[in-house]
Amino acid sequence: MRAPPASQLAARLLPVNGLTHRRFSGSRRVAASSRGSCAAALGLLLCTLAPAAPQSDPLATRSRGRADAAVTVYEMADFQCPACRTFALETMPVLEREYVRTGKVRWVFVNFPLTEIHANAVAAAEVAMCAARQNRFWDVHDALFHRQPQWASLGDPASYLVALADSAGVDPAPLRQCLGARATVPEIEADAQRAARAGARSTPTFYIEGGLLRGAAPVGVFRGVLDSIHRVRTAPRPSPSAPVPPPPPQ
Repeated sequence: MRAPPASQLAARLLPVNGLTHRRFSGSRRVAASSRGSCAAALGLLLCTLAPAAPQSDPLATRSRGRADAAVTVYEMADFQCPACRTFALETMPVLEREYVRTGKVRWVFVNFPLTEIHANAVAAAEVAMCAARQNRFWDVHDALFHRQPQWASLGDPASYLVALADSAGVDPAPLRQCLGARATVPEIEADAQRAARAGARSTPTFYIEGGLLRGAAPVGVFRGVLDSIHRVRTAPRPSPSAPVPPPPPQ
């Protein structure tokens, strides 16, 4: 698919500045405002989530790609969101093949469950985040989106989600222990607050190096944005000019 004109890309990739957003996180309403520069608006998403050192990267279990990739994409998504499912099943496999596996892009998943409209979103996020403790986040991520129509409408999805994680290779005993303790709920709630600070109003929303791309955009839009940013980030820097010698003494 041919990438759209640059003007269309610019319209889709929105700068983060001066926005106010409200979202539920778990059972509590989160109010956040983003102020100042893009980096300031992203706030805790980068300052708290981004790794301080390669050996202690808190995002490693829910990231794809090289930690030192030229471009980092933060996907703020909801496991019960139909548009997120469309992106995960149709667009992400192409982006993973062309950008993540080639080392150009690091892809990070940030939980943004919209609990006011998706009753089972947090339960699904808990299963995925508990699976992350066994390095199985992406296996469960894929299974949750593949089977979303089966669990999204259940009154109590717990048993189905545990079985789904088991089928994805997660050890059920530590998974049940993690879920029983609700050990990952604070992390999911913190994710939602960070996503709101980054400017997310709906799902999926993508924070890409200082701008927001909202919605399950087609592959061509992502190609245009990612290629443009990657070219800038990897362009050789011009060597500094040689100093001009002082004029000879008179």
